[in-house]
Amino acid sequence: MTPTASRTAPPRRATTRRSFLALALGLAGFGAVLLSPAGAGATPNLDETAKETLNKINAYFNSVRTMKGEFVQFAPDGSRTEGTFQLARPGRINFRYEKPARMEIIADGKSVAVRDRRLDTQDIWPLNKTPLRFLLADHIDLTSDAKVTRVSVEPDLVTVIIDEESTFGDGRLTLVFDGNNYELRQWTVTDAQGDTSVAIYNVATGVPVNDGAFEINYQRDYLNNRIKD
Repeated sequence: MTPTASRTAPPRRATTRRSFLALALGLAGFGAVLLSPAGAGATPNLDETAKETLNKINAYFNSVRTMKGEFVQFAPDGSRTEGTFQLARPGRINFRYEKPARMEIIADGKSVAVRDRRLDTQDIWPLNKTPLRFLLADHIDLTSDAKVTRVSVEPDLVTVIIDEESTFGDGRLTLVFDGNNYELRQWTVTDAQGDTSVAIYNVATGVPVNDGAFEINYQRDYLNNRIKD
């Protein structure tokens, strides 16, 4: 996916945008299917207990239509970033980072925008060309849509490991769920840059969300838009 506008971002800034988008792919608990191409999922060498656990996680995820909460992120360099998120399936999500990051990631049902309010820029991708299409789908199935390589079941938590392959980079996603209700507690994205860990808290599901948070401004002069294809 390449920019259509003439202005090119410096390499560090481009990496930062990718990092924020990669984080978004795991947020709110549906990330286990995010970074695998559709139909490429597999659950090799998983026993019946592991498969049953994945089905319970599927059932929880698919029962959630709206969600909001807060998150804290730890980057590979040890820096800490906090923010809030809202989700409304199908198709819509908003991640808003607190200062100093001032980043915002928005999906409105057809596109995904990564907005940098400090640098006055906004990159836009078609939703159906990003892994977020899995996150925001009507139905999620870990047993067929993700390459799950290990499921660890303990009394108080469940750990699911997924190997990832996508145009956004290859790596590993480790998800940690509550062992009683299968709600997502935290995850770690491991890639060439190192480990990015995220914990979510004050999470509420089935709650009203702010529809305005999912709106993307498509005007070409808005925040120096760069439309991706």
